This record gives sequence, C-alpha cells and structure tokens, in this order.
Amino acid sequence: MALALSSACPPPLRRSRRAGFRTSCSIFANPAQRAKRKLLELISEEDRGVRTQKDATKRDAIVDAIESMAVIGRSSITTGESLSSTWRLLWTTEKEQLFIIEKAGLFGTTAGDVLQVIDVNKRILNNVITFPPDGVFFVRSDIEIASPQRVNFRFNSAVLRAKNWEIPLPPFGKGWFENVYMDAEIRVAKDIRGDYLIVDRAPYNWTE
Repeated sequence: MALALSSACPPPLRRSRRAGFRTSCSIFANPAQRAKRKLLELISEEDRGVRTQKDATKRDAIVDAIESMAVIGRSSITTGESLSSTWRLLWTTEKEQLFIIEKAGLFGTTAGDVLQVIDVNKRILNNVITFPPDGVFFVRSDIEIASPQRVNFRFNSAVLRAKNWEIPLPPFGKGWFENVYMDAEIRVAKDIRGDYLIVDRAPYNWTE
C-alpha cells in the first residue's frame, strides 16, 4: 500500500508561474524535504517579498520556516564549489532590493530577475538587478570564505547600464552572509544586517 501511494504522488517540487514551487504530496518526504516544501509554499505568492512587507504575520511564519531550515543545515558546508552559480531571487527582506522591484515602474521600467552571481574560485560576487530588455544594475564584490557557512564580501564597484550607455558608481560597503541551508536547487542565507534571502539556481548563467 505504501508503494502504491508513493508512486501516485506527483514530483516533489513543481515550479509555479511566480518562480516559486508548488507541492501536493509530502506523506513520504523526509523532514528536510517537508521543511523545504513548507518554506517554498509560504513564499510562493509573496512577489519576492514585496507583499510580505505589509504582512508581519506572514513574515514571521517565513522566518520561522527559515530557522527550521537552518537547523537542518547547521552541520553542512555551504561555501564550497557548489556555491558557484547564478542564483535567482525568490524572496528577501532586503529593503533596497524590494524598493527597486516595487518602484521600478515609476522610472518607466520593470524589474526582471534579481541575481547573485558567485564564483568561489575567482572570489567574486555580482549582485544584479535586471531591467528587460537591456537594462541592468550590478554591484561587483570580492569575497572571502570565512567558515563552512560564512562568506565575507567587500563591494568594489557598481554599474548602471542600458543599451547605449553605462554609468560607473563608487563602491560602498562590506559585510558577510551565512548560507544556513543549500542544496542542488535552493539556497537560504542570512546576512550581517539580519536580512534573509532565498534564491534558486537560475536556468542560465549571467555574465557582464
């Protein structure tokens, strides 16, 4: 009977049109899978965190789910070579990013994918906000692996670029973030300011 029920379950994770994940069966999932599904379901309709800003109860529920993921991932190494990827934003509490996502229309554009592009071997990180079809704002950083889960970073330059022009901007800070959970699909991080970030591996590699 268990085998019959298991074979009837749909795939554990299905993408929704909002870049989140939908699930419909968790009877046979292990604790990590169940916690991950719960987290992804909680953020699936939150517009990358824009809606959560006005819903403290939902934010608390998401943060609680993140802390559960952190417990699951506390003994794992999340700063190795597998950290190198183009990561796409699913949800965050970072006010600067959310402001740009929410207010981009005021400047006659819309925010596309928001990315973190990390190369551990080259010790670089680019924070990227795209404005389709041709616009992009990105901040270059140097990184240092500080522990099995912590990455130190220092901004060194920023660029606002459109199709026919580019404006360089000065660097403006440093800090750290901890990848409290990471697997083949998603990464969950907390940073020096207490902000949270949930990203998935983008189906493409972003380059300057």
